[in-house]
Amino acid sequence: MIRSITKSKTFEEIKGLLEGIDRVFIVGCGTCATMCHTGGQSEVQEMKRRLVEELNKVVTGIMIVPVACDGLSQEALEEHGEAIEGSQALLIMTCAFGVQTLGMYTDLPVIPALDTMFIGKEKGVGVFDEVCTQCGECILAYTAGICPVTACHKGLVNGPCGGTNKGKCEVDPEKDCAWTIIYQRLAQQGRLDLMKRYQPPKNYQSEPKPGKAIISPEGKEE
Repeated sequence: MIRSITKSKTFEEIKGLLEGIDRVFIVGCGTCATMCHTGGQSEVQEMKRRLVEELNKVVTGIMIVPVACDGLSQEALEEHGEAIEGSQALLIMTCAFGVQTLGMYTDLPVIPALDTMFIGKEKGVGVFDEVCTQCGECILAYTAGICPVTACHKGLVNGPCGGTNKGKCEVDPEKDCAWTIIYQRLAQQGRLDLMKRYQPPKNYQSEPKPGKAIISPEGKEE
C-alpha cells in the first residue's frame, strides 16, 4: 500500500506558526497520517491537549477526514462549518497534499503540523520504504522493476559503486545494496545483459516544475 510518509514538526515550530492565532480548528487524516501515527485520532487529541494546556489556545473543534487529499474534504469541512468559522486558522495534521486540498475549500489560513518526506510503501508495521521520487524519467524496465534512484543511497543509475561490500551498502552496512538486488533479479530473469547498458546522467528537469499533465478522454497525455 502506497502512502505519503510524514513526520511531526516540533511543537516549538508549531508554536511559532500559531503566533498571534488564539482559536484553532484541528484536522487529521484517517489514511496516511493515521498509519504514520502523525495525524490520527490519538495524535489529534494529544495536539488539542497541548495547545490548550501549554499554549492557552482555544480549540474550536477537531475532525479526522477519511482521506484528506480527495474532493470529499470539502464536504467534511462543511459539516463542521460553525466550529471552523469560530476559529482563526486550521492546524492540519496531514501530508502536504491534504494541506493544499483543504486550503482550496477555506479562506482561513492553513497551518501544516507535519512535514511530508516521501511517497512510501509499507514494509512492515510502522516501517515505510521510499519507492518513487516521481522524477518523470523511469528506468524500471532496465533495472528489474527496482528503482535505483530511491533504493540506492547515492541514487546511482549505473551501479554498483566501488563501496559495496558483500552485498551490503557502503552508506548503510545494514542495508542490502540496491544494485546487488538488481543484479540478482536480472540474473534470475536471464537478463543480465541489461547490467552493461549505460544509463545517461539523470535529468531531473525532464518534467518542468511545477508538474502538469493533461490526459485526453482516450487516455493519451497531451
